[in-house]
Amino acid sequence: MPASASVERPAKLTRLTRARQTAIFKALADPHRFELLLQIAKARCPLGCAQALACLPISAPTLSHHIKELESAGLIDIRREGKFAYLSLRPGVLESVAASLSALETAGCPRR
Repeated sequence: MPASASVERPAKLTRLTRARQTAIFKALADPHRFELLLQIAKARCPLGCAQALACLPISAPTLSHHIKELESAGLIDIRREGKFAYLSLRPGVLESVAASLSALETAGCPRR
C-alpha cells in the first residue's frame, strides 16, 4: 500500500465506568434519542440540528433536550458555528458499549 494512502483505523475504545454505562443506556432508552443517534450515525459527518429536526416528529425545544441528554451521556459531540450546531458521534464510545455487552455474554457459566 502506498505511503500516501490513508488507512481508516478503528476508533480507540473508551473506558466506561458503570455509572457512564448506565447513563448511556438510560439515554438510549428513549425512542426519540435512539432515532436521533441513528440519524447522526447515518449522516457519516456532522449532522446539523435543522437536518435532525426534519428527521424527527418533535419540536425544536424537545430536540434540544434530547441533544443535551445524549451529550451528557457522552454519546455525541456538539460543534457550534455561530448560531448553528453540528452533531457527531463521540469516537470509540459505541464500540466500548458493544464490547461491554459482548463481555456479558462470555461471562456466563461454562457449558457442561
